[in-house]
Amino acid sequence: MYSKIVSLRFPATFVNEPISANLIRKFDLTFNILKATIYPRKEGLVVMELSGRRKNFQRGIRYLQSVGIKVESVGEDVKRDEDKCFQCGACTAVCPTGALSIRRPEMEVIFDKSKCSACEMCVMACPAHAMEVKFDRTLLD
Repeated sequence: MYSKIVSLRFPATFVNEPISANLIRKFDLTFNILKATIYPRKEGLVVMELSGRRKNFQRGIRYLQSVGIKVESVGEDVKRDEDKCFQCGACTAVCPTGALSIRRPEMEVIFDKSKCSACEMCVMACPAHAMEVKFDRTLLD
C-alpha cells in the first residue's frame, strides 16, 4: 500500500468532473480530505491523503493532471525558517504525522516534508514563528 499527502489545485472553470468517484472507481484509490477551500468561480485547493497501489497512484495522478488539476506534494507549501528556529521542539509535540521530530542526541528538530499534512498545528505551537504554511494566496482571495 502506497500513501502520500498531496495538494490539488483546481482551475476556476473546473466543473462537472466527478474526480473523487473516478479516483475510487477507475484507479482503486482511497482518500482522506484533510483540508478544502473551494468557492464558486475561484480556484480551489484540496489537501488529501491518497492511498493505493503505487501503480494506481501514479495513474490517478496522471488522470488528475490530464483534466487540468495541478498536483503537488503538500510539504512544498510548508516552510521552516532555520534562522528563527531555536530547536525548542514545541512543534514536535503537536505534529500528528511525525513530520517534525527530534534527532537525538543532538536535540535537533528535523522536518520531513514528505510526512507533512499542512495541518498548521506547528505554526500555532512555535514560539519563534519559524513555521509557515503558505498556500498560493490567489486561491483563497
